[in-house]
Amino acid sequence: MYYDFFGFREPPFSIAPDPRYLYLSDRHKEALAHLMYGVQGQGGFIVITGEVGTGKTTVCRCFIENAPEHVDIALILNPRLSARELLSSVCDELEIAHGPEASTKQLVDGINQDLLRAHGAGRHKVLIIDEAQNLSADVLEQLRLLTNLETSEKKLLQIVLLGQPELQEMLALPELRQLNQRVTARYHLDAIDDADLPAYLRYRLSVAGLRGDIFTPAAIRKLYKQSHGIPRLINLISDRALLGAYAEGEHQITADHIRHAAKEVHGHRGPNKSVGRLAMPRAGHLSLLAASVAIAFVAAVWLLHTPVNNQLLTDDVDEAVVSGVVERVVDAEEEVLPPATVESVEPEAPAFDFQQHALGLSEAFEELFAIWGEAYDVGQFPRACEFAGTVRLGCLERQGSRRSLEFLNRPVILQVRNPQGESGYVVVRSLNDEQAVIELPDATLEVPFRQLEQYWFGEFRLLWRTPEYMSGDGFFAGSSGEQLWMDARMMQLADQISESSVESARVKRLTTEEQVRWYQQARGLVVDGIAGPMTIIQINNDLGTDVPRLVAARVASNG
Repeated sequence: MYYDFFGFREPPFSIAPDPRYLYLSDRHKEALAHLMYGVQGQGGFIVITGEVGTGKTTVCRCFIENAPEHVDIALILNPRLSARELLSSVCDELEIAHGPEASTKQLVDGINQDLLRAHGAGRHKVLIIDEAQNLSADVLEQLRLLTNLETSEKKLLQIVLLGQPELQEMLALPELRQLNQRVTARYHLDAIDDADLPAYLRYRLSVAGLRGDIFTPAAIRKLYKQSHGIPRLINLISDRALLGAYAEGEHQITADHIRHAAKEVHGHRGPNKSVGRLAMPRAGHLSLLAASVAIAFVAAVWLLHTPVNNQLLTDDVDEAVVSGVVERVVDAEEEVLPPATVESVEPEAPAFDFQQHALGLSEAFEELFAIWGEAYDVGQFPRACEFAGTVRLGCLERQGSRRSLEFLNRPVILQVRNPQGESGYVVVRSLNDEQAVIELPDATLEVPFRQLEQYWFGEFRLLWRTPEYMSGDGFFAGSSGEQLWMDARMMQLADQISESSVESARVKRLTTEEQVRWYQQARGLVVDGIAGPMTIIQINNDLGTDVPRLVAARVASNG
């Protein structure tokens, strides 16, 4: 909404863990150094802790993007698993083949064999577990046993545990003393200090495309006081402050903008929530000021007397909403607008409520399958992705930003977390500018996407249409089905996206693998010549396959 107004290419204060936006304060540099130390092959455990929102996950993403070529990384984002489930997830991440009913011993044996093969090939394996404070003592003990495999020179598996401060308390338990003794490096990531905050803001603004300072010194002091230097709170408050300044037509963020934004982030309603949304950009005339204040006054009165869920909002709305507006009317010494203005005030859009709207994972998959026209029975298929395979769909789990969602362009399940650490899921059917349409078991709700972003830290799941050769159906059945399917699509794509007929003819003469590499490079995908889910999804997007879409064609045209 405010990006063009300030000249941003993208939102500068998104809370998604985008490594490009990692400002390396001295503390973050030390945390990253501890992670880089772990890939030198020393083995054992590295423990990185920090309060909620201090940037642990973002540091981890930066580490993954900059890890040496010889390092293979397995990343576990959901550690609320049994020991066997965790081992199965590790096998999945390391691409170790295993049966669905494999025993714990079989899984451990498969991991050990893979570690030995990797060592022989000169590669090093690193297992990273985020939110590790959620691991049980039994699972932590199983992880310790994984580090028993070693040569005369080093251990073959490095395990990195990222978690909140209580992780250190868990490791201090007597029953985990053996694991605690294998921790080769520890680091606690603190919030950034007040001296680093101006550089932090400038850095994020510059990555988003803006050079210069738009936060006044007073705003920066207020921001530090309200956020205590926690990056996630800094981002949330700054994002809302930018929105408030945009609503007022201001290109500079003041302490007043920060104060009102902090009230919204911390859950307290204040004058800015009503006035900021309806205020006009300043034009230098008292009549315009009085008109905008009058509209805000009407809106505040409307909020106080409009029933919501059969209750009046009177008890929930700060009296400052009305009293502050009245004071501005007196200061302006202008007459308020006539009562007819009330007709122009639109009711506030529904708000996202974590407790009310966040679903369990099975419920979320039921809604997502329904969007695809399939009825999912969790009783018959406890694992949703097994059911997906029976209806020619595939599951994809990724970490990313809103751009990632628009690139893939499929209805999606977002994993969300509230400040108390509770986790849930939201099914987003579609995105339309700043609005998200979410599916609930008994309703469809449209909410501002920015309200979801404060609970979403990048994890998402989606369904995608698998090619016919994967199910062995029809014309593309048999061993040659994959090549036939791919050849047919590449012929179409060569004509569709080549810059010239000469280029199209050249592409058609390439081998299938070379064609896939050409297409992946043209679409900004990982160039490996393998038609995996990301490549297949983009092929279907380009060829206009009839599947549910997240965004309109004009938004998805770049991917």
